[in-house]
Amino acid sequence: MVSGKKATPTSKFVITYPHFKLTRCFIIAEVAQAHDGSLGILHSFIDALTNTGVDAIKFPIHIPEAESSIHEPFRVKFSYEDDTRFDYWKRMSFTEEQWIEVKSHCEKAGLEFMASPFSQAAVDLLERLDVKRYKIGSGEVSNFLMLEKIALTNKPIILSSGMSSYAELDEAIAFLRNYQSDISVLQCTTQYPTPPGLIGFNVITDLRNRYPDVKVGLSEHTGKIYTGIAAAALGIDLLEFHVTFDRRMFGPDASSSLTIDETYTLVEGVRFIEKSLENPIDKNDNSRYTELKGIFEKSLAVNRDLPAGHILQFEDLETKKPAGKGIPAKNFKSLLGKKLVRPVQKYDFLNSEDLEDA
Repeated sequence: MVSGKKATPTSKFVITYPHFKLTRCFIIAEVAQAHDGSLGILHSFIDALTNTGVDAIKFPIHIPEAESSIHEPFRVKFSYEDDTRFDYWKRMSFTEEQWIEVKSHCEKAGLEFMASPFSQAAVDLLERLDVKRYKIGSGEVSNFLMLEKIALTNKPIILSSGMSSYAELDEAIAFLRNYQSDISVLQCTTQYPTPPGLIGFNVITDLRNRYPDVKVGLSEHTGKIYTGIAAAALGIDLLEFHVTFDRRMFGPDASSSLTIDETYTLVEGVRFIEKSLENPIDKNDNSRYTELKGIFEKSLAVNRDLPAGHILQFEDLETKKPAGKGIPAKNFKSLLGKKLVRPVQKYDFLNSEDLEDA
């Protein structure tokens, strides 16, 4: 079993704000199948994402003969031009030379080239490309043959937990720890698009408690910017989402992707939230508001002309800005029942010298 405190399922989600978090959230934009087999469109995504602020752009590496067969069924039959899932993967794949050019384009754009392999052959290809890290798709978490091949590279590994139970994650993480792998785990829901009730923000906290030495993040497929911003407020280490040029485009994940414009907004929002988490506020210290408190806080006054000898009642009192011109408004009860030693006019401030035995 994996060491570390295990999370106990609860009926309510309690948010914990990680003020200790100092790491910058690593943001991954996944093109996935949005290129629809077009190398030109794939390169267009790199250009479009160049200045969005994302850290990496990720692609799935499909080598059809190594990962699939003509017997693989479509999860959802969406393609008008592919008779089998195997045919679809053939159409979605690129040559090694083309991937070399894609990686070079990413690096020139200042983006890390990332990829998810789906076969041993794909790992070999990515090693020749010299990727910095590996992303493991939800369906590959139990593929220990491939996990071992990747672990032996000594490169960081990001596990997407979409179809995994805690028992399965425990097993995979324990397996990778045998190789001293640098592990990250992403909460993920394998549904495209993901409805709000299935996002699983609570799992982010559970994963952090269960695997305290592992970086935790979210791989999401809602097609909404709110999701990533909300996750950023939980102090995640990594955020991954799909991108498209338009959610009306053809393909299996267009409806669950963010547009390029939304990506700009999301990254800006994540960095804004991140900055706020890195700067906790001490509510015991409000010295920064000293001048403003003098302007906006109020002093006690009267709301009518009152003669000397009048016994002050609640109904006689008003409060006026600024503070310091009269008795502080918070001390109004100390005035009730006190006698005026001199007449006061409507809306005059009240001070201690106006009152008997004040």
